[in-house]
Amino acid sequence: MSDLTTLLEVGGPVAALGGGAAYARAKHPGVYWSTIGLPISTARLLGSYGSVMEACGLTVAPSRLRVLAVKATTNREVRPVPPRRGVIRPTSTGLRLRLRLAPGQEPADVAASAERLRHAWGVHAVYVSTVKPGVVELRLVGYDVLRKVRMPRKVADGFLKVPVALREDAMPFVRDYRTIPHQLTLGATLSGKSMYLRHVITGLARQPVALVGIDCKRGVELAPFAARLSALATDPEQAAELLPMLVKEMEDRYDLIKARQGIAPDTPDEEITSDIWGLPEHQRPTPIVLFVDEVAELFLVATRKDEERRDEMVTQLIRLAQLGRAAGIYLEVCGQRFGAELGKGATMLRAQLTGRVCHRVNDEASAKMALGDIAPEAVMAACAIAPERPGLAVAGDTSGGWSRIRTPYLSLGDAAEICRDSAHLAPDLAALKPFCPDVPVRPVEAPAPVVKPRPVTD
Repeated sequence: MSDLTTLLEVGGPVAALGGGAAYARAKHPGVYWSTIGLPISTARLLGSYGSVMEACGLTVAPSRLRVLAVKATTNREVRPVPPRRGVIRPTSTGLRLRLRLAPGQEPADVAASAERLRHAWGVHAVYVSTVKPGVVELRLVGYDVLRKVRMPRKVADGFLKVPVALREDAMPFVRDYRTIPHQLTLGATLSGKSMYLRHVITGLARQPVALVGIDCKRGVELAPFAARLSALATDPEQAAELLPMLVKEMEDRYDLIKARQGIAPDTPDEEITSDIWGLPEHQRPTPIVLFVDEVAELFLVATRKDEERRDEMVTQLIRLAQLGRAAGIYLEVCGQRFGAELGKGATMLRAQLTGRVCHRVNDEASAKMALGDIAPEAVMAACAIAPERPGLAVAGDTSGGWSRIRTPYLSLGDAAEICRDSAHLAPDLAALKPFCPDVPVRPVEAPAPVVKPRPVTD
């Protein structure tokens, strides 16, 4: 009986701790990492750093001075020298440390061993980035941060910068229109493309920016945000009227820039500019972001008359993509399918869209159209996205870099409420007034009387 009591006293707490740890690892990986995973991984890293670096081929032969010093002071064997390790900085999602590379090493050597380092130190992933010549940073991610997305509390945002998703290395993915003015976003039905679009719109809704929408699905995607939109076209006919107005607005802004460029003898160099950001703040036009949802609807034609209208709209879109950045006009082109078979101008339009975000698509050709020309290895990553993970996407740009991202959940009602609360920030642009959407007035319920009335009696 005493043995059974002892077993229960000792085994009970151990079983409870083990079960709690297993439950936390499955349901609350962030809590598990902070309490159990972080100490274990730190101990592994500190205890096996030298041997792991040597096994990964990241060590170099010691210098002659080091060899002489070791032989003169001790009888130990002179071992290869690993990269000098900096201070380990724990985070809520992993670890960060810097390595000073030994002579003859390069960051690519460390990046090639990232998978080995992941298994050796028991973490979910290891990412390598260059800090400066000779110094790299290792970002160890303790668990799959894309399984349940939680955006960081502190995100470096700013004007025309919108944090919309979380990258697989636990860093926020920020949509920066000043750096990447135009973007192509693809995704099949229920892939999370609409969720991505909601985050971009709600992020811009809080800024003094004009939002213009073209939604040829009768406005079902962009109509809930009508309170914040400066213009909205819900079919190809309206789009054919809206796009020339945007081109005219772009030309007027170029005239303003050219007038400012009138070079006089007393004009300082810093006042000569080639875009609106060099203009004085009181003369600077309001930036415009054009959202095109289901871009394929603009390319589809049924008659000869529709074909002429299609060619005009595509030409105007290409002009906006080529010249709009300097005039402060940015494009966010979205669709389920995008390929050269859409018609004349599709490939030329895609070439002007610097940023690429590809959610789950129905065919490999769409993934190749989005990512094949900038990062061919990202095409297979986009094709491997499972339907069980909506919001997961592959984001890249023309620099060749790419990463997996996932957008957190944002309900349509919450996004529409944010746009209604930010309606006062919508700028007043005379050129877009004819296309301003009609916003229904929300009914206001009369408050209930405090005192219940009583009938008059004789």
